[in-house]
Amino acid sequence: MIKLDTIIELSREYGSNPDYVLAGGGNTSVKGDGMLYVKASGFRLGNITEAGFVGMDLEALTEITKKTYSADEKTAEAQVLADMMAARLPGMTARPSVEALLHALFPQKYVVHLHPAVVNGLTCGAEGKAILDRLFPGRALWMDEIKPGYTLAMAAKAAMDGFKAQTGKDLDLLVMQNHGVFFAGACENCVRALIAEFMGALEGMCSVKADLADGEYNAALAAKIACVVTAKAADNGSSVFFAPKALEAFVEGSKGLCAFTPDHIVYCGHAYALCEKAEDDEVQLSAVEAAVHSFKAEFCVAPKVVVVRGVGAFACGKTHKDAETAKALFCDALKIYAAAQNFGGHKFMADEMISFIRNWEVESYRKSVSAGASGQRRLEGKAVIVTGAAQGFGAGLANGVCNAGGNVIIADINLEGANKFASELCEKYGPDAAYAVGCNVMDETSVENLCVATILKFGRLDVFVSNAGIVRSGSLEEMQYDAFDLVTKINYNAFFLCTKYASRYMKLMTRFNPGMHCDIIQINSKSGLSGSNKNFAYAGSKFGGIGLVQSFAMELAPYHIKVNAICPGNFLNGPLWMDPDRGLFVQYLRAGKVPGAKTVADVRAFYEAKVPLGRGCEVKDVERALLYVIEQEYETGQALPVTGGQEMLK
Repeated sequence: MIKLDTIIELSREYGSNPDYVLAGGGNTSVKGDGMLYVKASGFRLGNITEAGFVGMDLEALTEITKKTYSADEKTAEAQVLADMMAARLPGMTARPSVEALLHALFPQKYVVHLHPAVVNGLTCGAEGKAILDRLFPGRALWMDEIKPGYTLAMAAKAAMDGFKAQTGKDLDLLVMQNHGVFFAGACENCVRALIAEFMGALEGMCSVKADLADGEYNAALAAKIACVVTAKAADNGSSVFFAPKALEAFVEGSKGLCAFTPDHIVYCGHAYALCEKAEDDEVQLSAVEAAVHSFKAEFCVAPKVVVVRGVGAFACGKTHKDAETAKALFCDALKIYAAAQNFGGHKFMADEMISFIRNWEVESYRKSVSAGASGQRRLEGKAVIVTGAAQGFGAGLANGVCNAGGNVIIADINLEGANKFASELCEKYGPDAAYAVGCNVMDETSVENLCVATILKFGRLDVFVSNAGIVRSGSLEEMQYDAFDLVTKINYNAFFLCTKYASRYMKLMTRFNPGMHCDIIQINSKSGLSGSNKNFAYAGSKFGGIGLVQSFAMELAPYHIKVNAICPGNFLNGPLWMDPDRGLFVQYLRAGKVPGAKTVADVRAFYEAKVPLGRGCEVKDVERALLYVIEQEYETGQALPVTGGQEMLK
């Protein structure tokens, strides 16, 4: 077997750079001892390992280019695919890249195929060929737009043979119109040097570049529109909002198209839905819905990108990953459009080629493998806000949301801690599993911004878990008004703010997607079910919370928004109780709440004895209750005890 260390290093070096490849695009290969190892379909260069390469018999691949296949195009492609699969070395099961035949044509050991935006500014430029000939006379070969696969390989073979006959040299730089570039070299440094020289020459010509930084936009309006886009264009999947400064110029010049290369057609669509801005929000939402409907009627497929002039763009997908991929490819189209202005102006793929790529079996396969199989975990695809989630019990709930397949928004006044914890969850569960947003639940603007940020990120808000809370215990004589007021603001008032703004956007989601329901869940307490001696500030706020739950449940039921409370028992092993300075064990001992208690251990034993099941509540107990409340579509206005039998519903 050929050693793959070097080609893996090259692949990761260029594949991890978004300026060179997108959506896992591009491919690489290495040759030796009559074998070719080429990237398999569906693998990404940026993190590829040996498992991402498929070994092939080089002689068998060469024979394919000498055979005659059916005159019928589809039949011929199927025959070629069968021969390519048969050319795999024994034990190889992965499907080789569609460009494997082209890799085999280069005699050089290493081949790297990339799609940099600046290169595609040239390949999609009206004067691209002339400029390439001027920059690299007698060194590079330009291929006009052609169907990929076997057709491309055969045309490339003829062109490369002609190049060698004319120059006496093997070709090492192949540039393909509306596609990308192939670099070939006898050694890894040869390839690196060629890439650096070629990219440097093109970048030196690019005075016009796309500004992808977000401009100003109305975030609240964009969030409302996102609810419509997710329901109507993403089929209740996911959408991602972005408003790059380069968008308006692109919309003016592109006339609704973004079909620069096959990758753009596959991942962000050959065209995008366009909607003009309206002065009234309701009129705007109806206009967006109509624009998506018109796009579907014209192209028999939902748009992957929806642009609303004066607002921004929304990338759509079945999953959040798909939506992010569509966004990345659409932003790449903006970069290509700008870069092409340096090479005579942009040039999209021909209509015939667009139609071919949209229906091409190989590209469909590559997309399906790259997307991967979506699991059926209990919160799969849902966006869930958990307040007070940077640490402690809230962090435990957030972890449970990710474990159940949801995307969790870590909302906490401690933004640094929220970011750190979100990074840990993403490392554990995958990119974008968690997203941190700084939020002060006592501040109305902060709560509204939390809801808006969530929807702009994920295109949806399915569940709002109002978890942030504090405890201040003490007798009537000991309790200061400021402490009482703080407990009320965080435990009671904040739940009103969270419900007000979460429900505002949830109403839009269920309105445009009548089959769905949303959830607002307050993490309450057993103290919301029964009074608590010398803990009246906390118990009173929690009793009031259940009153809000029941009232909100009645108001929001017509909108398919359920409102419930979960009432955990005492988390005796958590920091709320065990903190040596401000934990409840210490507070209750100092307040004399437990008669005769002389130590923290005495206080703990007293509370454990109150629980029929003999232990304190754990995060896992509340996780299970949370999933039940979300999945049970026929429960609203309830206060679910999770107390080990200490408090029971009557």
